[in-house]
Amino acid sequence: MELFLKEYLAHIKLEKNLSQNTVSSYKIDINAFISFLKDSGIDDPSDISSEHIGSFFKTLKELGLLGSSSARYFSSLKGFFLYLLKNKYIVKNPIEKITAPRISKKLPGVLDVNEVEKILSAPDANDKLGLRDKAMLELFYACGTRVSELINIKVNDLFFEDEIIRVFGKGSKERLIPVGSSAVKWVGEYLKKSRPLLMKKSKSENNLFLNSRGSKLSRMGIWKIIDRYVKQAGIEKDVHPHTFRHSFATHLLEGGADLRAVQEMLGHADISTTQIYTHIDRDYIKQVHKQYHPRG
Repeated sequence: MELFLKEYLAHIKLEKNLSQNTVSSYKIDINAFISFLKDSGIDDPSDISSEHIGSFFKTLKELGLLGSSSARYFSSLKGFFLYLLKNKYIVKNPIEKITAPRISKKLPGVLDVNEVEKILSAPDANDKLGLRDKAMLELFYACGTRVSELINIKVNDLFFEDEIIRVFGKGSKERLIPVGSSAVKWVGEYLKKSRPLLMKKSKSENNLFLNSRGSKLSRMGIWKIIDRYVKQAGIEKDVHPHTFRHSFATHLLEGGADLRAVQEMLGHADISTTQIYTHIDRDYIKQVHKQYHPRG
């Protein structure tokens, strides 16, 4: 599949005179689809069906990508398949009967990188609660966890020497997620300067993020913290805790990260399905995170 993609990219660059940025976007989008196909054991374009394409867009939706991003993927794949058909690499266009994703007119539920930066810069790191909030938001965006996973992270779930954290997802399933240098730095500052002060009221608490009474932060507590800093940052979008998870996935994928690696980080990979999943090495996932996460 990679050879067909290479040929197609050369075609659109030379014959259609597209910019390098546009060609790079096509490459990222189509590579994500090729990565997805490999998990199903597909490596020949003539074996691709409309079901494979439908399943791919379903996966993008599950990862939190909105209509505008999905529409871009659709456009990239449509051009690729038209090229394959025109050059007789395939006899039937599998995307022909697929309906293009609709672009919602509502404010998008994904933050762009600059908006994330504004929110992460909003807390006052000189204040004990502000430092906690800064560390929490950094870790939230760095790892793309669910809220329930974030509030249940324990101090002994941090393995910063290996640049990973451990979370327990749905069904108490353990997952290891890479952490970028920025989150490592701020969580380290919080552990050193802020958490000991919050711990004074509850020395038995092992949870990483504590409230002002020294107890575990609640889901509502996280919601209020995020809402406060979104307003401080002047962001007018409807931002909720899950927005950070969606933004995490979107920024990685749009940067060119491997789809399967992002699924692993989010805990979306379901090995009980009939898809042929290959084991992904932990070092590879760390490499993907470091290379493609904006704060890796």
